[in-house]
Amino acid sequence: MGTVAALPTEPAHPEGNRRDVAVDTLDTRILRLLIEQPRTSVREYARILGVARGTLQARLDRMEREGVITGTGPVLSPAALGHPVLAFVHIEVTQGHLDEVGDALAAVPEIIEAFSITGGGDLLTRVAARDNAHLEDVIQRLIRLPGVVRTRTEVALRERVAHRLLPLVESVGRAAAR
Repeated sequence: MGTVAALPTEPAHPEGNRRDVAVDTLDTRILRLLIEQPRTSVREYARILGVARGTLQARLDRMEREGVITGTGPVLSPAALGHPVLAFVHIEVTQGHLDEVGDALAAVPEIIEAFSITGGGDLLTRVAARDNAHLEDVIQRLIRLPGVVRTRTEVALRERVAHRLLPLVESVGRAAAR
């Protein structure tokens, strides 16, 4: 059968606040394997877990349907793609223009992620750039978007905690085992 990869970042459910999803101990073991061994086949996962391949596939299908598993793709490095500068750009938007600005951000390839936020600003974007001059060009492009009032940029110096989901999966698993 095919290969299943690690879970990508999916911070918010498309319909807003998502309901609690029932994840049991077996689901947690499956998720751990997906994270730790993303290139393993479904058949091998079933063997490792000691469950029938059909059982495993049904669990995977359910977790995909419920939005627990949101994708199966490689995790890419912007730095290895020639974009080593990582910045977080806060964008303040003219009232009533959040959707339009959000849609326009999708046309900027250097924007890796964008979120509506509370606090200082309306949107928070994660931007990858080739160098500081390229970052400035991206910021200037953002400032020219209709509906953008101002931006504030913070450049990441060093990653202190890499993107991870395993500690969360393990915490959910411990709660499910109670």
